[in-house]
Amino acid sequence: MKSDVAVVPDDDSTGQTAPVTTVATAVNRSHHANIFLERFFGAFQWEEFACGCGSAFVNIAVTYPIYKIIFRQMLHGVPVGSALLQIRHEGLGFLYRGMLPPLAQKTISLSIMFGVFDGTRRYLVEDYRLNDYGAKVIAGVVAGSVESILLPFERVQTLLADSKFHQYFSNTQNAFRYVVTNYGFRELYRGIEPVFWRNGLSNALFFMLREEASVRLPKRKSVSTRTAQEFIAGAVIGASISTLFYPLNVIKVSLQSDMGQKSEGSWHACKRIFRERDSRIGNFYRGCAFNTGRSFISWGIMNTAYENLKKLFNQRKLYPDPVPMASSK
Repeated sequence: MKSDVAVVPDDDSTGQTAPVTTVATAVNRSHHANIFLERFFGAFQWEEFACGCGSAFVNIAVTYPIYKIIFRQMLHGVPVGSALLQIRHEGLGFLYRGMLPPLAQKTISLSIMFGVFDGTRRYLVEDYRLNDYGAKVIAGVVAGSVESILLPFERVQTLLADSKFHQYFSNTQNAFRYVVTNYGFRELYRGIEPVFWRNGLSNALFFMLREEASVRLPKRKSVSTRTAQEFIAGAVIGASISTLFYPLNVIKVSLQSDMGQKSEGSWHACKRIFRERDSRIGNFYRGCAFNTGRSFISWGIMNTAYENLKKLFNQRKLYPDPVPMASSK
């Protein structure tokens, strides 16, 4: 039987032939890749990124001093009174030192967190017909993994907040330059492992619980009661998750408190911290009560701000600004 596949001569001198189907396959793959990119990135909405960014902005300015106290407890394992005395001794000028990295990191981070989660979940549900729970888990892990690229901000924040590095650099830009010049870009990603686990797992859990709360909680008609419910729901979920994953932050801070030396693994750091803190698991949670309080306020603010910004964007979609009428002559 005669073959239906057409062939064309090859360029080499052997006279061998290459099937046209090879070219067609390559074109077909390129076409499918373009469709995938178009469908995947088409599922993302800029409003979600904007809402996440806006919700983080005010929160950092309000809660940064609380973070500073928690950081000292994480690093030195001291009670809250000693941490307050350290910061008071350093003076007001150092209170907001190191705030720029978390401000930049958190606004970008929450923008990625909400935007990437929504786009990925939408793509998985619409294109792959994945069940809603599975899509939420995968989208949360993807969003958390993408967030991990912002680790250099957390790295520099740790260095600026630790008093033993005050003599090395005076501001954020100087700290970035010092680290990269002396130790290379890799040093900025010290402590990536616990951050990767923390971001992926906490994001997946947060979005599942948050959407369950929005479905199961009663619908409030009053603006004040609806805002209060949004605040409390976000605060309880965020504070609970932050407390659950607090030991990963302790490991991250411990790893990032060194500079230049070979970084130890997360498990080795965990065992070392356990020994240094009298071999008591409870000492892993030094500063956790303060952290839970800060997270309660932070996630309450962020969830409320996010929901209100989203409502604002939805109203603009439903009721766009009227186009002015052309004046008749």
